[in-house]
Amino acid sequence: MKSDYLLIDVGNGRTKLAQSSRDELLGRRETATAGLSPESLRETLQGWTFDRVVACSVVPAATQVLRDFFGPALIELKHDGPLGIGVRYPNPQSIGPDRLANAVALSALHAKPGRPGIVIDFGTAVTFDVLSEDHHYIGGVIAPGLRLMTDYLHERTALLPQVTLREPDSAIGRSTEGAILAGAAIGYRGMVRGILEAIRRELPHGDEAAIVATGGDSEWIVEGLGEVQVVDPDLTLRGLRLVGNLAAASALPA
Repeated sequence: MKSDYLLIDVGNGRTKLAQSSRDELLGRRETATAGLSPESLRETLQGWTFDRVVACSVVPAATQVLRDFFGPALIELKHDGPLGIGVRYPNPQSIGPDRLANAVALSALHAKPGRPGIVIDFGTAVTFDVLSEDHHYIGGVIAPGLRLMTDYLHERTALLPQVTLREPDSAIGRSTEGAILAGAAIGYRGMVRGILEAIRRELPHGDEAAIVATGGDSEWIVEGLGEVQVVDPDLTLRGLRLVGNLAAASALPA
C-alpha cells in the first residue's frame, strides 16, 4: 500500500509505525526498539511504500539506525523545525521530540485558540506537557511510569510479587497482590490528579485547559480521572503527520 508518509515513534520499549495520508492515519505496526536494525525495519515495513518518513525518537542508537536506513527521505522532528506551535523554553534542544509531537497534536486537534492545554503521556515515564494560552510549549513534568513503579517494587523487595495491572477490588487490599493493585491504581491516580491541579493553578485560564491523555496505560488509568477530557492513543503519530504536512509545505517553491 502506498501512502504519503511513514510515521515512526521510537519509544524506550516499543517503536510504533504508521502509514499516513496528509489527512489521516492508515495502517499501524509495532516492533521492539531494542535491536532495531535495517533487517527488523525491512521486515516490519513489508508491503508498505511511502514518499516521506517523519520520525521522533528518544533512543539515540535507534535514531542513528533510522538516519542510515532512510537517508534524505527522513524528516526528524526537532524543536527548530516547522511545528505549528511556538517553543518558549530555556533549553529547547533538551525537549524530547515525542513530547513536542504530542504538543503539536494537542494544539491542532484539541486545545481551543486562546486556551491552554496539557498532554499526559503514560509510557515508561509519565510526562505532562503544557501549552500556554498562545500555544507555545512552555514545559512540563516527568514522573515514573506506572509499570516502572510496580516493576521496581518487585525487583527491589524479597517478597512482593510481580502483578498484572488491573482495577483493584477495594481500596483496602485483602492480599499482597490486592494491596499493590490499590497502591498502583488509587495512588497513581492521586499523583496524576495532584500534578494536574498544580499545573492548572499556574496557568491563566487553567480551569479551561484541554487535557488529553495518550500512551500505553492511558485508557486504564484515566477511567478514574474525570479531569481528562480525551484519550487519544495515536496522539504522537498524529503530531508527526501534522509535522510532515508542515515540512512539505515549507519545501514548496515560493
